[in-house]
Amino acid sequence: MMVRLGRRNSTEGEAGFVIVAVLWLLAALAALAMIFSVYLSNSARALALNDTALQAEALVSAGVELTAYQLRLAGDDGRPAQGSFQTRLNGADLAVSFVSEAARIDLNAAPKELLVGLMSVLGASTEDAKQYGDRIIGWRTKETTEGAGAEEALYRATGRTYGPRQAPFAHVNELGLVLGLPPALVERALPFVTVFSGGSGVDVVNAPPEVVAALPGMTPLLLKQFLNDRGALPRDPEAIAKALGGVKSSVIAQKSEAYRLRIRVRFPNGREAASEVVISLRGEEDPYRVLSWQNDVAAPRRVPAKV
Repeated sequence: MMVRLGRRNSTEGEAGFVIVAVLWLLAALAALAMIFSVYLSNSARALALNDTALQAEALVSAGVELTAYQLRLAGDDGRPAQGSFQTRLNGADLAVSFVSEAARIDLNAAPKELLVGLMSVLGASTEDAKQYGDRIIGWRTKETTEGAGAEEALYRATGRTYGPRQAPFAHVNELGLVLGLPPALVERALPFVTVFSGGSGVDVVNAPPEVVAALPGMTPLLLKQFLNDRGALPRDPEAIAKALGGVKSSVIAQKSEAYRLRIRVRFPNGREAASEVVISLRGEEDPYRVLSWQNDVAAPRRVPAKV
């Protein structure tokens, strides 16, 4: 009797073990199913975001094409220095604004006095602004035999592991590498400088107030008067120079082949994307070429002009 009882208990124990094992397997399968479900959900979300990014890039490209076509169609004489338009493509709203790069100060071509003026307008003291102007000129200029090594020695003296480029700025962000310029000042200057204009002057009719305020000889009263009147001024160099009074005419530019485009895309689901593209209409085989392309740009922050 005792033997039979032992066999039955053994059978019941084995059955219980099998049930527990099955339950563990079911729990493991459920966990795997849950993990797989989360993976699929995340993958679908990532694919959706990637698809949106691809659509945004295609729409921005379309905005660039449309802008270049409009500017080319206007011809050299009738080409506007700035403008904007809106359209709808593939169910998305497209808002495009463009402005000539001549509305910015070119780091590679602007005279020292214009660079000093900008630094002063953005908050630097008169003495510091002059030093910053010297360092910017020193960065972009190849030293002569007489002064060879002088600019580079200044960088070594401060422990910098690099020296000045002694060649044109390749990008406006390079301004942050120039000796002595505070990072906060560089950040404030970036919306007003370029390396694509190619001119020593600026288009004062379309330039931001901060750039106009930086012109040599500008005064607070003259700045206020010019900003109030420039919308009605004829696009004539002599009329513009007259309206600027004592400001040097050598810092006044009218045109540039480079344009800066800000393109904002709004999808039906409410998502938005913004890009900033700089193009040149001086294309050889193509009607234009892209000089710079930046996605996910924020609206530029404005700094109150000071003269």
